[in-house]
Amino acid sequence: MNCLEKIEAIFNGEMVDVIPFALKGWRVPECEMREKLLNEGMCVIDSRGVYSSVSPNVKTESQSFKKGNATYNRTIIKTPKGNLTSMNKRIPAPRTEGTSWREEMMFKSPDDYEAIEFMMKDREYYPNYEPFQKALEQNDGRAFFKTGAPGSPIHDIMYSIMGIETFSIEWAERRERVIALHDIMAENRREIYSIVAKSPAKVIQCGGNYSPEVLGKQRFMDFVIPHWEEVAAVFHEEGKLLGCHLDANNMLWAKEVGESPLDWIEAFTPAPDTDMSVADARKIWPGKVLFINYPSSVHLQSPKIIAETTKQILKDAAPGDRFIMGITENVPENRWRESFYTILKTINEFGKLPINL
Repeated sequence: MNCLEKIEAIFNGEMVDVIPFALKGWRVPECEMREKLLNEGMCVIDSRGVYSSVSPNVKTESQSFKKGNATYNRTIIKTPKGNLTSMNKRIPAPRTEGTSWREEMMFKSPDDYEAIEFMMKDREYYPNYEPFQKALEQNDGRAFFKTGAPGSPIHDIMYSIMGIETFSIEWAERRERVIALHDIMAENRREIYSIVAKSPAKVIQCGGNYSPEVLGKQRFMDFVIPHWEEVAAVFHEEGKLLGCHLDANNMLWAKEVGESPLDWIEAFTPAPDTDMSVADARKIWPGKVLFINYPSSVHLQSPKIIAETTKQILKDAAPGDRFIMGITENVPENRWRESFYTILKTINEFGKLPINL
């Protein structure tokens, strides 16, 4: 089986020959080691969008400038209700995927609510399936493709619009305005879900990165669970699989995740990096596909410890159905070659299904 067929079988709940080891996207550069890993069974789970958006009554301008070795990008959004500005900083790094930092959030004060609400209401969406279809045709089975859809609006308000500190103030002093903005965003995005449901993608990641220390249990119950339930009703009608990127501590809401309509979980990161093991996840989340993130801290250890950790994860995942050993984060340039090869070699030796360690 090639990569596409193997990952597809896993999402269908079928047993394959050996646990897949898969990167989220092409996270390593083209080199001799990458080809060696691919030839010995490493897979790739990539993503392509299936919809586009327009804002007919909103104009966006971008300005870029350099300061030292950093590049700053300022965005100016012009609406009939006022202008919004935000700024990101990016520093070059010797890796496949870069990271940007938000230096300035678009929400500065309560005066910005009307402009942000107008911006959200103005967005229109339409299908754009060609990039997904093209990726499948040009892929030759070397990668499996999923697509994405928005997560809970409360998370975007917290992290992308206000920032955590400002959100905390607004939640305490003007909670009704925050919830009103949430409801506007939720209503606007409903058009997206039917577009995604009718797309050629079967596997859909719907937001994520929910942190219990920041989001809290009550907001998770009030805003995330209802969002999953609404989206799942649309996706499941078309035979799609709903997933979420849950890479933080999950024990606080583990029971609720297990009872939710999620079909699969992306980037679940087991101990020692979080408060749950793979054995915990398999017990509390039966029937859900786990595409885990190999614990990042272990990449820094010796090959012996990496192999031992891999064997323990395989044991916890037994019998091995609905399970993908994954890499969903960046790994230091000086570590990925040795670490990835050790993980793959250990899986090929001990990860044959059904697992019986």
